[in-house]
Amino acid sequence: MEPVSFDNLPVVALVGRPNVGKSTLFNRLLHRRRAITDPMPGVTRDPIQAEAVIAGKPFILVDTGGFKLDRERHDGDARGGVKAARGRKSAGRETDAGSRDALDDLVLEKTLATLRSADLVVLLFEAGELTNEDEEFISFLRPWQNRLIVAVNKTEGGRRESDAWNLLAYGFPEVLMISAAHGDNIALLEDAIVSRLDFSRIRPRGGTVIKIALLGKPNTGKSTLANRLTGTDGSIVSDTPGTTRDVVEGAFRYRDTEFRVLDTAGIRRKSKVTENVEYYSVNRAIKSIDGADIVFLLIDAAEGLSEQDKKIAALVTERGRGIIFALNKWDVMPAVKNTFAAVSDRIRFLFGQLEFAPIVAISAQDGTGIEELLNTAKRIYAQLNRRVDTAALNQALQNWVEEHPPPVGPGTRFKVRYAIQSSVNPVTFVVFVSRLKAVTESWIAWLRNRMRRELGFSLIPLDVELRSTRKTSRGKP
Repeated sequence: MEPVSFDNLPVVALVGRPNVGKSTLFNRLLHRRRAITDPMPGVTRDPIQAEAVIAGKPFILVDTGGFKLDRERHDGDARGGVKAARGRKSAGRETDAGSRDALDDLVLEKTLATLRSADLVVLLFEAGELTNEDEEFISFLRPWQNRLIVAVNKTEGGRRESDAWNLLAYGFPEVLMISAAHGDNIALLEDAIVSRLDFSRIRPRGGTVIKIALLGKPNTGKSTLANRLTGTDGSIVSDTPGTTRDVVEGAFRYRDTEFRVLDTAGIRRKSKVTENVEYYSVNRAIKSIDGADIVFLLIDAAEGLSEQDKKIAALVTERGRGIIFALNKWDVMPAVKNTFAAVSDRIRFLFGQLEFAPIVAISAQDGTGIEELLNTAKRIYAQLNRRVDTAALNQALQNWVEEHPPPVGPGTRFKVRYAIQSSVNPVTFVVFVSRLKAVTESWIAWLRNRMRRELGFSLIPLDVELRSTRKTSRGKP
């Protein structure tokens, strides 16, 4: 989930019908596992992008959802599905797409949008005889002929290559035989990609980039918010639970600050996760915390909080990331006085350890509250990267200890020597004391709250480590 480090990168899209190996090839070209792969067709829905580097040349690689041109035919028109999808507006709001066909329409529309914007398209087939749908793809992609690279996957050891060579009869100047899973001829494909791209417009990206992860239960509006923030339709929006499966990345600029946003799969309780694909989706969502500076924990304002929200929040604070409780769908809440105060009090009651976390009411649908959300994120980011001068820190520590001395007793007496700030983002302080075993959890909590309140860290979690000259111990947050 690392941010793209260059501007104006060329874009390469991987397209093809379901289960030809696009996600496996995507991971192979990235040299790491980024996209979820599974034998079940249609695993990839949203276009997944990442920065790839071949021979020192960076570009954006996009894994798209599988084309299904034949799923929706009208009056004998074999390409009715494409025509129907072309006529639809991109999904920019929650839809009633509860059926498989409706979701397939959304996947197709995203793939078509990626095709139109790509500088180069790798059209992937599976080894074997061409299907009717393959032939439809070839016909449909004629307008992109000068931007196409054709590759046949799963040809390891020469498997079924004789059938694959029939593609030359369709006018392609070259067909590459590869195996994404085994790596056969991937170097040839990489050379072909690099030779067809223009890298002359690339410029290094400088300045601050704030990385935001959108987390929460299914159907809380994460994808709607991602699209609202980026001003695009990059994430598929549907009422169907579990629509988002992989982490979808986007970028936007707000008041001279660059943001990158990670739209993640909804996180349900382990007992509710039954499919391998959802298991991997949830793991990717949780892992996105490590790649973020701040997490927007989306909560359906009408449904309220759950134990799952508490678990997600705990994961975020354990990693020292900033967190904002985003009460989404506030536009449907009754216009009753003090409603926000009542909901906030409820959150504070259930999240007693997160009294520092801001609460913002928003509507991803109509855009209300978005400015407050982003302004709050900027303040949190500034605190995450704040560093306190060591002399000022120790003067403050001395004052606090004088006001609130450690307990006096044979088993509880200890002296506070000095402190340093050891890291930012996450913020960590190291406090040296004379007797580690004598320090209580309540004293550590008191010190942490004092640091947060008086050193300019009022909106973020921070960690306090205890050390002595003899051994080290870590104070639990």
